[in-house]
Amino acid sequence: MMSKRSCSAALALVAMLSGCGYHVAGHNSTLPKAIHVVAIPALENKTTSYRLEQKLTAATVHEFLAKTKYRVVSNPDEGDAVLRGKVLTVELAPLLFDTATGRATTMLVTVKCEVTFTETATQKVLYHTDNFVFRNQYEIAVNASDVTDPNTLRNFFEEQDPALDRLAQDFAARLVAAVIENY
Repeated sequence: MMSKRSCSAALALVAMLSGCGYHVAGHNSTLPKAIHVVAIPALENKTTSYRLEQKLTAATVHEFLAKTKYRVVSNPDEGDAVLRGKVLTVELAPLLFDTATGRATTMLVTVKCEVTFTETATQKVLYHTDNFVFRNQYEIAVNASDVTDPNTLRNFFEEQDPALDRLAQDFAARLVAAVIENY
């Protein structure tokens, strides 16, 4: 009886020590050891959303600083690697409506980007995608009565809107995890 318990305990200990192979996203860098400084110039904005690229760039810089050991600069000439991106499209679709007013209360936001992460010394592309898609839903504070109105997207992405800040933070977390883990 005692040997079964000892054997079970030993197996449990071995299983715990060996781990299951999972890890927290954004914490397991697959980047070359020579990279210590990451340059993140402002993303290009190919959309009509005013200053969206500034919010996304600032959030990406913050995420790199908060979740990685890399120093971040804005000048591409000063980095061991350079992260460049273009915001290609931003789409907004209503998900939930207020039954009393018929107004949208939750929107699905989809941001499509082109992203390239290049090691400066070798010009080796460490990560590239023409189709980095970030999609998430957000409650809206604007009273958008008609989601087909061109002002709806502009109103949703007001510069001071907390939804835009949350979008930028969520976007940056996914982007940084994808780049440093090379998915």
